[in-house]
Amino acid sequence: MNISEVARRTDLPPKTIRYYEEIGLIRPARDTNGYRAFADGDVHKLAFLGRARALGFSIEDCRTLLALYEDDARASADVKRVAQDHLDRIEEKLAQLRSMRDTLTHLVHECAGDNRPDCPILQDLARD
Repeated sequence: MNISEVARRTDLPPKTIRYYEEIGLIRPARDTNGYRAFADGDVHKLAFLGRARALGFSIEDCRTLLALYEDDARASADVKRVAQDHLDRIEEKLAQLRSMRDTLTHLVHECAGDNRPDCPILQDLARD
């Protein structure tokens, strides 16, 4: 099947599919005319990658997860480690976002928002 059909079936843009090929995540066959000829296995891998990326896994995490998926002798502990590491990064980012929200909430509350020039938001941003 061609790249347009694969894009439709996986909900991935053709540009993303070409990128995944470029970095070696998939390796579709080539027809005699040089066009990509995707097999059902390629479509399955691309759908897998699309779901992993939607969960925020990095390209390298996706490469690892795909290799683990294709390894019948894999240990689920290896898969769990990749997922747990990613979850830990998400939790850290959430904590950072909560801290940013709390700081901005406080600063917005403290700012009068009137015609006076003094502003706690700018004072906070300008502090050393």
